[in-house]
Order: sequence, then C-alpha cells, then structure tokens
Amino acid sequence: MRYQFATGTLGLLALTVVVSPLALAQDSGWYAGGNVGRATTTIDDARITSGLLGAGIATTSITDRDSDTGYKVYGGYQFNRYLGVEGGFYDLGRYGFTANTSPAGTLNGDIRLRGLNLDLVGTLPIAGGFSAFGRVGAAYTQARDQFSSTGIVVVTNPSPSQREANLKLGLGLQYAFNESLAMRLEAERYRVNDAVGNRGNVDMVSLGLIYRFGAKTQLPAPQAAMPAPAVYAAAPPPAVVVPPAAVVAPPPALPVRVSFSADALFDFDKSEIKPAGKQELDRLASELRGARFEAIQVTGHTDRLGPHDYNQRLSTRRAEAVSAYLVQSAAIAPGKIASRGVNGSDPVTKPGECKGNKATPQLIACLQPDRRVDVEVTATK
Repeated sequence: MRYQFATGTLGLLALTVVVSPLALAQDSGWYAGGNVGRATTTIDDARITSGLLGAGIATTSITDRDSDTGYKVYGGYQFNRYLGVEGGFYDLGRYGFTANTSPAGTLNGDIRLRGLNLDLVGTLPIAGGFSAFGRVGAAYTQARDQFSSTGIVVVTNPSPSQREANLKLGLGLQYAFNESLAMRLEAERYRVNDAVGNRGNVDMVSLGLIYRFGAKTQLPAPQAAMPAPAVYAAAPPPAVVVPPAAVVAPPPALPVRVSFSADALFDFDKSEIKPAGKQELDRLASELRGARFEAIQVTGHTDRLGPHDYNQRLSTRRAEAVSAYLVQSAAIAPGKIASRGVNGSDPVTKPGECKGNKATPQLIACLQPDRRVDVEVTATK
C-alpha cells in the first residue's frame, strides 16, 4: 500500500526593507545555531482510498497525522555580508494515517523523515540590526515507513525505507542582539520521497538562535594595569598687569577634560560601571567637591568597528551611567551635567594608524584609545 505527501504551499515572509550596510554585525566568519518549530505536510487520502479500492476494499474513514515538531542544528561560514554557506542535520518529525475499511479492517501508515542539508544563503541587511535572508540547497533525506493492518487488510512490506537528495528552499528574518548572538525566524520547504515511490513536500516554520565565533566583542583588548586618566587642560590665560589701585576680576572658568578608558570603566558590551571603574571616578569626584559648576559634559565614544546603531546606543548608555554616578558621588546638580554618545565619530587614533576593517585582536588593541568616556568640566573653586 502506498501513501503520498502532496504539494503544499510554503508561507513566505513579506518584507518592506530599508537597506543599511551596517545591519549585519560581522562581515565574515564561522557560526553555529539551532532551530525548533512546527512541520506540516498533506496526506494524500485520495491515493490511499484508491489503493485500497484496487484491492477490492472500500474505505469508510481516514484519520491523518499531518503535523509534528521539527528541529535542526547547523553550522555555516559567512563569506561577506551578503553570502554564506550552511550545512546541518534536520529532523522533520513523524506523520501518518489510519484508514478504516469495509469489510472490517484497518490500515496504519507512519513515516519518519530526517537527514542532512547543504545550503547557499543570501542575506539582505535591514536597518536596526535586522536582516532578511533566503536559502537554496540540497536535502539528503532518509524516509522510514511503518505499515500495519488488521482484519481484511494485508500489508506485504511493513518497513520500507529510502534515502534520496532533493531540493530545499527557505526564507527568513534575523535580528542581531549583539555581534555574537542573533535570533532567526524562518520558513523552509523540504522536497521529500517516501519509501513507496511517492513524492511531496514538508514545510517547517521555526525559531532559533545563532552564535558567531570570533566576533570583536568577544575579544576585548587586554589591560596589563589600569591606566591613570589622561588630563587635558586648556592653556592658562596670559598674565595681566594692572595698576595698584585697579580691581582684578577673576579669570573666566576654563573647561578641563578628563578621559577615561572605556575598557577600564566597563566590562565587555556592558554599561554598568565596574568596581575598579568607580574608584577612578571617585578620584575625579573628590577633586570636584567644593567647586562651583557651570557645566559638565560627559561624552561616550566607541571605536569604528561594528554596527553604527548598536555602538551609538552603547556609547550613550555608558555616558549616562558615568553622569549618574558623578551626580551621586560628587553631589552635582543634575541640571548642570549632560551626557551623549557619539559612536566612533571622534577617534583619538590617526587615519591610517590602525589599518583594516576585520575585528582581529591586533586591530582591536590598536583602536583601544578610541574606546573612552570624556568628562569635560567647566567650574571655579
């Protein structure tokens, strides 16, 4: 007895996109991931009924089991921001039917589908950390059937199996939480053969996570010792000679800039000030106590690597964290301190000093001076 998985319709994701070259966290490198979701197919009840009728047996009812949980694990390599290759193992679940007959009898059929795949994956960056992707590849599926019967129905081959390669297609949407971790939602179609000569499709919609190896945020530049903050002060005003009877006005308040290494204040990819960073800020706070503040500007900086939007948010959060700590520890009025993030738009390193765009440990270490928080104080004692 044969049964068939008829062609279904794969739900495609309709996307309205704004192209952004910085939507992907990393241009190239290895990654791994896993998805789990719902897989469905269509049981060809008409073919089952026809097969039984050919043996002189009428079908009174058929109950289908046409959906199951599916999953896949995979690894891949991203050649650039637009193209990659991916391979893995998938399990599409188990499907089947129970047919009741007249004269009295039953026919039960089950199929288990699992295999290996190799896909070419194309990616389209979208603004805000999102990207859309599509895939085309080959799926080498093992189909294992199990048939059983009662009453008038007799099964001649209860356990057929078959392995065969077929086409595999898919579309999906991806969101990068940071440069190492991302989430995927995708819909895929697997073309399969059962073990009794029929051909059909299994569609799977799944959700999963991927992890990118060697992302720059996983390789913070090592610090042998915590550097003391570098202080940049404006040049003092020229001396003024006045007559003895003249009243000398106090010199205008001048801004003083203190620059802290972001790697010394914060842990990797975090905006919470670590204990060692608080000690550095406490030293500045002790110097500021008793001064009359005109204005304090806190500016967060990142290096030029990574997505602009992500770095902008991180630099802003870090500047706000330093501002809040100084308000608390130095009793600064909140209205006199402002914070902002500027991503990597104001580097300390000079053009051509740190070459390359790939986040290697050498380039990350070279760009370390650019990752900083500047505190510019205008005050008088």
